[in-house]
Amino acid sequence: MKILRTRAASVSRQGLCTALLVASLTAAVGVSPPHNTAGADESSPRPSDPQGKPHGVPNLALPDLAPKNPGKGKPGGGTGGDAPDGNTGIPKTALAAYQNAARLAATQLPGCHIPWELIAGIGRVESVHAGGYGLRSDGSTEKPIRGPRLTGGQFAEIRDTDKGRWDGDTEYDRAVGPTQFIPSTWEMSGADGNGDGIKDPNNIFDAALGTAHYLCANNRDLNSSADLDKAVLSYNQSREYVTAVLAWMRTYQSGNVGTVPDDTPTTPHNPSGDTPGRSPHTPSPGSTPGGGSTTTPPSNKPSPGKQTPTPQKPSPKPDPQKPTPKPDPQKPDPQKPDPKPDPKPDPTKPKPSPVTRLERDSAAKWEATAGDVFEERASVKALDKAGKPVAGTRVVFEIIGESTKATFLGGSKKVTATTLKDGIATSPSILAGDTAGQFPVRAIVEGKDSITPVDFNATVKPAPAPHADKIERVGNECAEVQPNSPFTCKVVIQASKDGKAVANIGMTATVASADGKKAVETGPYFKDKNGKPVRKFDLGKTDGNGQIELPEFFADDLSGAFTIRIVTTDDQVLLVHLHVKAAGSAQSSTPKA
Repeated sequence: MKILRTRAASVSRQGLCTALLVASLTAAVGVSPPHNTAGADESSPRPSDPQGKPHGVPNLALPDLAPKNPGKGKPGGGTGGDAPDGNTGIPKTALAAYQNAARLAATQLPGCHIPWELIAGIGRVESVHAGGYGLRSDGSTEKPIRGPRLTGGQFAEIRDTDKGRWDGDTEYDRAVGPTQFIPSTWEMSGADGNGDGIKDPNNIFDAALGTAHYLCANNRDLNSSADLDKAVLSYNQSREYVTAVLAWMRTYQSGNVGTVPDDTPTTPHNPSGDTPGRSPHTPSPGSTPGGGSTTTPPSNKPSPGKQTPTPQKPSPKPDPQKPTPKPDPQKPDPQKPDPKPDPKPDPTKPKPSPVTRLERDSAAKWEATAGDVFEERASVKALDKAGKPVAGTRVVFEIIGESTKATFLGGSKKVTATTLKDGIATSPSILAGDTAGQFPVRAIVEGKDSITPVDFNATVKPAPAPHADKIERVGNECAEVQPNSPFTCKVVIQASKDGKAVANIGMTATVASADGKKAVETGPYFKDKNGKPVRKFDLGKTDGNGQIELPEFFADDLSGAFTIRIVTTDDQVLLVHLHVKAAGSAQSSTPKA
């Protein structure tokens, strides 16, 4: 994907694409575009919640929305019909973390309706998905991601609140991790997204779920344009920031999301605004504090404090008239390093004992509901022949069986962990998947086939069937029709529970007598896939809005009153009343109850 590298380019691109952005930023979450005039009293950070204050330099480059094939088709370049570049390049583990966070938030905060693409938009703007920091499959990074010291001036002044636990600074706070949490905000919104019992803002699984908790705070419903606007502004009080986050969200919601391996080489975005050899970023006059821009590409001029390397003179060419001197075996060759003697083993240092067996260190049998995360994790202890723990042993954990959809968090079915001083190695948490059944999780010592594996037996229970406490007709009743005519009304059924839409409710429709108690073999009918009349029809399941629409239905030559009896899989019943006029009579336009 092309990235806009300077603020000027970003603003230019933003100007070219404003109409497209405003029309589409929030369409996929079912709301109107947010207004640009959210009141400061509604979204300004509180003293105890400083996340929205200037705490770093986000990457405000927008997705490239320019049409492909410029110069072709319409005058002015571009065909006008090509879609924006959808190759998002989200690292595999980062994508798993965002989707896992949205899934957990749907259970923990069901009224928020946060899409994973919004969390990904925050991760993209704050750290470019931890790219270039050595993202690992367990969600940690090889290098810490830290914003500037919050000493005041360009950024907020926030004295240390975590005793340096997360940011390594005991004097001032710094934003930390892939989604750049200020330590004091993490205390309020921190979450355990990978099930290891630790809430770590430097782990992308935890950071992503913490971001969901933060954006959903104050009972926000992100299906509301006002709440969506407040949520993103609470992360950073900058309209440019909101535009960038929602632009990336919309790009990811386009459905053309690509992934890259976690170790794909990339230049990391530095939230502190510093690059080696130059001064910290200074915002341009009139820019929003904390909104920042992408750092300016380094020029070819030498940075202050650096010495310009002296050009080396070419080595003189050998004179073919002079014989090449032979090396003197008594003199050392200046071009070769002095040979070093092989290091001798230290007899006083004990050799580590080899591992001879694995022991199970956690429960042998687990259970979880489809779609959930297992509470248990596979844990084993490596021991030597004397029964003492062996540190540094590489243990491979593998989910066995092609039929199971279960994976370790991160999407892999095989991971490797190293035992600690106590000889214990523990796997990441396991996502049960959506298929009920059983499967083993096996632990082996890497490269030691002779050591007996340890198995854990996992059972995935079916997810409970969704339940609705009410189904109702949406829209008007059907008007009377003449025999052998199609009914022109549109019948939509809404399923809800406690006033909220319920998806995945199965329904059947049966043509019945006027009171709905008896199925009939003549009268109105549906058509099957072959076009033949049928009077019982499987409607499928309600969609994400809790709705299902009946297919077209018709009257035969029998007149009278009928019903379509709708029955849900959880035994809710609704009658849709129909009336077929006698042949030759005038058609009424009055709906029947």
